[in-house]
Amino acid sequence: MKVVTFNIRCDYGQDDANSFQYRRDLIVKKIRDEKPDIICFQEVLPHVAAWLKKELTEYTIVGCGRGDKLDGEETSIAYKKSRINLLYLDFFWLSPTPRVPGSCYEDQSECPRICTKAVFYDYLSGEKYRFYNTHLDHVGVKAREKGIDQILADMRAEEIYKNVPVVITGDFNAFPDSDELSNIFAEPDLSDATASIQQSFHDYGKVKKLEKIDYIFVSTSLKEGQVKVWDDVADGIYLSDHYPIELELPEIF
Repeated sequence: MKVVTFNIRCDYGQDDANSFQYRRDLIVKKIRDEKPDIICFQEVLPHVAAWLKKELTEYTIVGCGRGDKLDGEETSIAYKKSRINLLYLDFFWLSPTPRVPGSCYEDQSECPRICTKAVFYDYLSGEKYRFYNTHLDHVGVKAREKGIDQILADMRAEEIYKNVPVVITGDFNAFPDSDELSNIFAEPDLSDATASIQQSFHDYGKVKKLEKIDYIFVSTSLKEGQVKVWDDVADGIYLSDHYPIELELPEIF
């Protein structure tokens, strides 16, 4: 089963030749060529969510705006209708009040941060998977640490699906050796399936140093799968300012 984490880049028409309107055809072509089963998006504005639903008709796409009126950016998840069944769906804010839309930690940017939680059943293998897709704050170091800890706490507290393996995806806005990610790297039941990937953020080819800030963590009950970046570029047009990362999930032990 192919899983992708994909920061699609918020569309305000701010990226000149790499603005979303010029990347759309390349995005659709890549998804249709690769045929991932589950795509975990970040920075999906409402009109982009509508566009994804129009173009990717073989997928069901779920998401919730992170604002106090349930508007704004989503951490949407697209799953292939023919293979995947949605068993459970939830959204919570990374904040001291996770059930209050638009809520934040004190020490973060003005942008609320949200997590999409879903449990999927794979018709092909008969396996179930518990997904968390998020986008951590780009300013607050402590907010990123608290956000990760909040997701880990939810993972451990699960009752109904507690024995279902976990997949955590997203743009964490932090490098692998950063202090705020130390707890997820120390979590004994999780491993970084993207450990071999050295770069994900590239700012449309402008960043030459290695900046990995996008991840897929999986339960240790899952075998190691093949991982690769989607580094396509056509006439200077990229899929996004981040490289999407694909993981092929093998069977559960």
